[in-house]
Amino acid sequence: MLSSYIPILIILLVIVAFAFSNVAISAIIGRQKPSKEKLSPYECGVEPVGSSRERFSIKFFLVAIMFVIFDIEVVFLYPWAVVFKSLKLFGLIEMAIFMMILLVCYAYIWKRGGFEWD
Repeated sequence: MLSSYIPILIILLVIVAFAFSNVAISAIIGRQKPSKEKLSPYECGVEPVGSSRERFSIKFFLVAIMFVIFDIEVVFLYPWAVVFKSLKLFGLIEMAIFMMILLVCYAYIWKRGGFEWD
């Protein structure tokens, strides 16, 4: 039973060996000429200000969650649209239920002020 996993283990070992060999070869062969420009921190062409340990606003996470919710909608809508004719009425009802759930999520976010960009 475990013998069926041997090819997967071999492929995994080859992948890991390939990755490490690429990194090692680039470190050995690659030119290393550090300069002031190369060693300076880079963030949109501007020197970073403040600590990297700052707390993020909760709005950041709310925007991320909203993106995931409404991005998943598109992921499910595309395959549904491709096979819409073969699903007939059942597919239409299922998608209507799905869209109603998303509409409830949208109304909840709107009511809670998730779309207010202060």
